[in-house]
Amino acid sequence: MYKVLLVDDERIILDGISRMVDWAAYQTVLIGTAQNGLAAYDIIVSESPDIVICDIRMPGLDGLELVAKAHATHPHIQFVLLSGFGEFEYANRAMQYGVKHYLLKPTDESKIGEALQGVIGELSQRRRTESFILDMKRRLHKVLPHVKEQVLKEFVTNKTYGRHDLEEYRGLFQYDFDHPVRLLLFQPEGEADFEHQFAVKNIAEDLLDRPLLSTTIGQHILVLTEDAAEEPLHDRIQDIRCTFRQYYKLDLTIAISDPGPITRARKLYRDTLQCLNYRFYLDESGIITARDTLDTDRSASSFSLDEERLCMPVRSGHLQEAQQALADFIQELKEAQLGIELTKSYAIQQYVALIRLADPAEMSQKYKRISELAEGNTLQAIQAVLDDTVKEIAGRNYDRNSFKYNAIVRKVLDIIEDQLGNSDLSLNVVAREMLYMNPDYLGKLFKKETGEKFSNYVMKRRMEQATVLMKENPDIKIFEMAERLGFGDNPQYFSQVFKKQIGCTPSEYMKKEV
Repeated sequence: MYKVLLVDDERIILDGISRMVDWAAYQTVLIGTAQNGLAAYDIIVSESPDIVICDIRMPGLDGLELVAKAHATHPHIQFVLLSGFGEFEYANRAMQYGVKHYLLKPTDESKIGEALQGVIGELSQRRRTESFILDMKRRLHKVLPHVKEQVLKEFVTNKTYGRHDLEEYRGLFQYDFDHPVRLLLFQPEGEADFEHQFAVKNIAEDLLDRPLLSTTIGQHILVLTEDAAEEPLHDRIQDIRCTFRQYYKLDLTIAISDPGPITRARKLYRDTLQCLNYRFYLDESGIITARDTLDTDRSASSFSLDEERLCMPVRSGHLQEAQQALADFIQELKEAQLGIELTKSYAIQQYVALIRLADPAEMSQKYKRISELAEGNTLQAIQAVLDDTVKEIAGRNYDRNSFKYNAIVRKVLDIIEDQLGNSDLSLNVVAREMLYMNPDYLGKLFKKETGEKFSNYVMKRRMEQATVLMKENPDIKIFEMAERLGFGDNPQYFSQVFKKQIGCTPSEYMKKEV
């Protein structure tokens, strides 16, 4: 029912119209009467009627003034003005406030009924229009998040999108696209599904200060946010990671683009993808920016795998030296950035060289771990497999070596280490002049305990020491090493032995180490 207020300064007219009109027949209810404009406005404020039937000429506040005042505060009210014949032109001034209906006095029920039907038709149409618009707004509000997602998805993947397209969405999204933005790319680690993506997206929108648009592409969650100082932004992102991990027990890796105009969102997206790819060389979970990535201009030729550098200390049981060699190997792979598959192939090659040092009975079991290297998501995970292998084999070799050599052989080994630079070092000299033993017996005992002939062992230790000297002093001369390692003035022979043992000449080895 529509509420009607009747206003006229003549009581007889008020009573007459009130009684003669069947208000319910016109879907209306008379909520009150007033004899002047001031009293009528008080009722308008308190009751907010839909229709006011009002005389024009009244004391205090006339009908036209009441229309103007009510229009300012209650623009939805429809007026029907009552006027005398001479007031017709005066009544036309009310048209500027949207008044369309006026009746000449005296009037009757049919004319008032016609006016009410006209007003009610307009009010009903307005309500239908407002209801339709409200319904459209509700639908738009419901689909707007999906529209925003699609716009961001298209904008970062479709190169035909540009500033013109953004201008079309500026009013719809109510965003100022003129400020610099950053693109955040989230990747859940582990077994993640749609629920996890939805959670990350909502947590990010809640915790970030100025999120603009967000969407998902594949396994990634994209959030476009206004540029902010990095330290507070990193704090917010850490809050997102902690909240997500608290509820889902999964980690997040987040790539952050440099700031830039929103028109370059496609480039910012490519930059964050490149950063996210670099996660292979970092921890599985963390924040990656463009500054965290290293020089990607290096080629595969800048990296050279030296398997023996790690195998040598593992073979001898020197765990600390072996772990340092492994750390150097991983660091060189990280700096080379050869591509994930090529990096994995080098890691597998080194792993195979290591497990050849294990017991033959364990080889088949250790070969199964190659799949872990091939499927590793990060270089850190690959390093963990190699580290386990190094610890196991080097530890076992250390234990064997510790108990394997009897007192005589350990003394021979000590003499060799002390006399590596002595060109006269030989089994005969050690046996007859130092240990006062039969050289044949000592040679057999040494071979039995070490698995090597005395002369071969000495040569290997001299070559190992040569590689140490070259690493410590890259400018060392070959003849100097020959003199210091017991080759006297015969550097050519030293080079021949080095190449046979190491696989390259001393000069080539030094070039590889530079």
